[in-house]
Amino acid sequence: MKPVHTREDLCERLAEVGRIAVERGLVLASGGNLSARLPGGDEFVVTGAGTWLDRLEEADFTVMTLAGERTGGAAKPSSEWKLHQRTYQVRPDVNCVVHLHPQHAVLLDALGAPIRLISLDHAYYVRSVGTVPYHPNGSDELAEAAAEQALRHDCMVLSHHGCSSLGADIGMAFRRAMNLEEAAVATYRALALGDTTAAFPSEALASLHHA
Repeated sequence: MKPVHTREDLCERLAEVGRIAVERGLVLASGGNLSARLPGGDEFVVTGAGTWLDRLEEADFTVMTLAGERTGGAAKPSSEWKLHQRTYQVRPDVNCVVHLHPQHAVLLDALGAPIRLISLDHAYYVRSVGTVPYHPNGSDELAEAAAEQALRHDCMVLSHHGCSSLGADIGMAFRRAMNLEEAAVATYRALALGDTTAAFPSEALASLHHA
């Protein structure tokens, strides 16, 4: 994805992510939500309430401050806006949050089976997976628990709910989301074959560095 410089650019890139996420079955209907910091770092755009991620236009995004005030765009932000806001507050290096509802990642967590990083891409992009216990969607408890996990992880599973991935830009956040679910699918298939140990070598994981 090309660099973004304006609100229009950000919304366009997020709309592209939304279309691909729906096409790949990472979210259904009006589930999930997307956000990105606006240049300057004090405001972010987040998908509006009830929006379908494969039908997004610039008017479907709400502009909010890191203090939680609406300053423009769609009249009502996603019910999960706090999930994005609290993460931005604790991670100044994060400029995009992708929150989706991928089936395998959520299922494995519900079964108590950790997602295993098996391929090089899983290890490189995901690195580690945090877990957030179930809290009602849109709640302060969920947003705060996710922000706590964001201090240690760029990918996390929200139990019985969905997953969030973080990145310095939209492209990286979405790469992590896709690789997280691919790792979950690989783990599910390994379990179906009776394997409980296959994973990327720990000694190699320690030597990987993000570009």
